[in-house]
Amino acid sequence: MAEQPLRIGITIGLQEETESLWVNGIKQNAIYLAKLFQQSARHHRVTLVNTTAVRITPMLPWDTTQYPVKSFEDVKDDLDLLIELGGQINESQTRYLRSRDTRLVSYCCGPEYVQRMEAMIFGRSLGNRVFINQEYDAIWVIPQIVETSSHFFGTLRRRPVKEVPFVWDPMFIDAITAGFSDNGEYRPRTQSKRISIMEPNIDVLKFCLYPILIAEEVYRADPERIGHVHVTNAAHLASENGEFAGTMHYLDLVKDHKISFVGRYTTPAFLAEHTDIVISHQWGLALNYFYLEVCWKGYPLVHNAHLCKDLGYYYCGNDVNEGARQVHEATHRHDKDFVEYRHRQQELISRFTPASSALVEAYDSLLDELMLSADALV
Repeated sequence: MAEQPLRIGITIGLQEETESLWVNGIKQNAIYLAKLFQQSARHHRVTLVNTTAVRITPMLPWDTTQYPVKSFEDVKDDLDLLIELGGQINESQTRYLRSRDTRLVSYCCGPEYVQRMEAMIFGRSLGNRVFINQEYDAIWVIPQIVETSSHFFGTLRRRPVKEVPFVWDPMFIDAITAGFSDNGEYRPRTQSKRISIMEPNIDVLKFCLYPILIAEEVYRADPERIGHVHVTNAAHLASENGEFAGTMHYLDLVKDHKISFVGRYTTPAFLAEHTDIVISHQWGLALNYFYLEVCWKGYPLVHNAHLCKDLGYYYCGNDVNEGARQVHEATHRHDKDFVEYRHRQQELISRFTPASSALVEAYDSLLDELMLSADALV
């Protein structure tokens, strides 16, 4: 079946009939992958496959004519390949696909080793029973979770793991910012900069402490450069966590009332309304949508993500002093060429998008390898 158009399903797991695309990145991931397959000269037919009992309605926040959604039951007999990405199929559904010689791929885009480890150590429920499917034809893993999770997947699922290219598209952030002033793009304001720290703060991979320390170093060296620091997804930490609150009280930013710990916000709105510079830190998750969204809109991103070190203002590892120097660089230089910066960022980011012919060809090669593999389970 090599070089032929394929009937491809990509799973999602709807939780609501009007589910927002900004709850997490998983629905976006599925649609970006669908868009990439649709760019192929082979004219693949792609369907998003809902694995929950939530009713599929026209109220979904994307164009369902271009990215149609069907239930597993409605599409199970009309697929050459099912990519399990945003919703898991069960044992009986797996057996059914196997009986029809439908290929089954696990597309891994979350740091599941870390999530499982934290669930085990801290007693966190992941909201579902443990089911480890060992009947995949292939396991595809995006680059940023290879280090932490590839061997976890390979051993438990009993299949070789293959690293595959990351896929992103600006379609949703451009759509949501279309009505914003300046399309939500960065514009210079004053010498005193508003710093935003927008880590999820739900695990050790993307936590706000190092970015706060970077902002603190900047403030100590040049207080006039920082107007205010906002830390999103952190209101509960400041109000309920004694370790967090006790640590923060030692900072000049807190003593001088220059920092606020606020709740959850959507990225595009917070960038447009409250942000001049973003400071970020990751540990084992060196590429994600947030970085691309920030840079696509031209905001200076100070980060330590080595898989996209050519974007924004990069510092290495946990080097707080270097991070502070990069913030200093952004405060002094960014406004001088902010338009060129945005154009340069978008050109660099294009390698991750379905507009990249090399990326489309890479995924067609993955499909060829999968469909022709003598190792495919039957």
